[in-house]
Amino acid sequence: METFLLKAAQLVLALMILVVIHECGHYFFARIFKIRVNRFYLFFNPKFSLVKYIPARGELLIISNDDTKAWRTIKIGKPCPPIDGKPTWRDTVYGIGWLPLGGYCQIDGMVDETTDSSKLSAEPQPWEFRSRPAWQRLLVMVGGVLFNFIGAILIYAGISFSWGERVVPLQNITEGMDFSETIQQIGLRNGDIILTVNGEEVDPSMSSDMWEMVQAGSKITVLRNHIDTVTVTMTDKVLQQLIAENQRFMAMRLPVIVKEVQGGKGAAEAGLQAGDRIVAIDSDTVPALTEFFAQLAERKDTKPTMSVLRGDQLLRIPVAIDSDGKVGIMLTPANEIYDYQEVEYGFFACIPRGCQLAVDQLVTYVSSLKMLFTKSGAQSVGGFGALGNLFPTTWDWYSFWTIAAMLSIILAFMNFLPIPALDGGYIMFLIWEVITRHRVPDKFLERANTVGMILLLLLLIYANLNDVYRLILN
Repeated sequence: METFLLKAAQLVLALMILVVIHECGHYFFARIFKIRVNRFYLFFNPKFSLVKYIPARGELLIISNDDTKAWRTIKIGKPCPPIDGKPTWRDTVYGIGWLPLGGYCQIDGMVDETTDSSKLSAEPQPWEFRSRPAWQRLLVMVGGVLFNFIGAILIYAGISFSWGERVVPLQNITEGMDFSETIQQIGLRNGDIILTVNGEEVDPSMSSDMWEMVQAGSKITVLRNHIDTVTVTMTDKVLQQLIAENQRFMAMRLPVIVKEVQGGKGAAEAGLQAGDRIVAIDSDTVPALTEFFAQLAERKDTKPTMSVLRGDQLLRIPVAIDSDGKVGIMLTPANEIYDYQEVEYGFFACIPRGCQLAVDQLVTYVSSLKMLFTKSGAQSVGGFGALGNLFPTTWDWYSFWTIAAMLSIILAFMNFLPIPALDGGYIMFLIWEVITRHRVPDKFLERANTVGMILLLLLLIYANLNDVYRLILN
């Protein structure tokens, strides 16, 4: 339960930040063009709001069902009525709803999920959305997508500035990689060192490079046994299986090097020392942790002979394994074994890096969308459960911001899709208006929004049912 709550808290916080950024994009351009914004809300508020601030009255309403009735009303400063009848920030009611499915920016004179055509006045007013030329309305609608993408750039830039990057070039991983059983079907073997993909070196810090590895037809060249160069080709069948599994297809192999010996255990009694490398248990070689842990599990409550490299010497030492399959050692982590490349970014360098990472993530995400049109791809679609599982089981700000940046890219792209009720639907209709110089009727927009909302609701239900289905299977 604690793990669930921690992941849920990270997901909710990330979505809150990204929704506010998105709606600020609409609000920003509306204010530039002097369009009145009636409401700015985080989350939706059917029937009542959790918190609502009304600048014109200088009041903060706690749990209110409209603008006059509230569980508690708190005065905040002096009332700020509108000035000279011109649209200002004081015209907007700012609030937090109780239904965490997004947010909205209610722009005066616009047909959207909060306003139908019957609620618009007979004559367009100068401060209304519908009174503005098409190019201004287009910028207002593009604003949300634009701000999410800029937000991702700034988050990536902040990550680069604060943490820099620590990357192990794949060629430096001298023990190679561990590959899932599925991807081994194309001919990869545990211990292979990745050299190139389609003739190009792979940058592990760029998600598009890693994604390129698992594209059907990609040619992966590896160094096997530190001697032979082997090239394998990714097949569509294996790719579909990887999508269905939705798991990591490879991981860094680590040699079994002792970092610390724990007293009272088999390793201490046998005289193992920090720096020792275990290379075999009896006649079974253990070049990496994968084989080592498997051999320990098979030899519980036994005392096999372990082959240990200590400097230039190869020692054979009997070591007792307890009933839990442990010998009492701490293992040396990857950052103390392999040569990491550490890159620091200054204030001016972090912005270009943020742009590079944001574009790379966008390219990777767009490339992956074609998989949704396959059977396994459709089955891999997830809802809030899948999003929550992206976050780690412990609170780590580096991981949080990295995932938040990725979600900002996804939110930007999804909102750009030409689906009514999404920003992309409005953008599509506005582009049509710019080209043809004929405005789409408000009644048609209203009906299109209704259809779009139904489609989005069905997709939301399907995605979350997939989460439930996977949870039951596991």
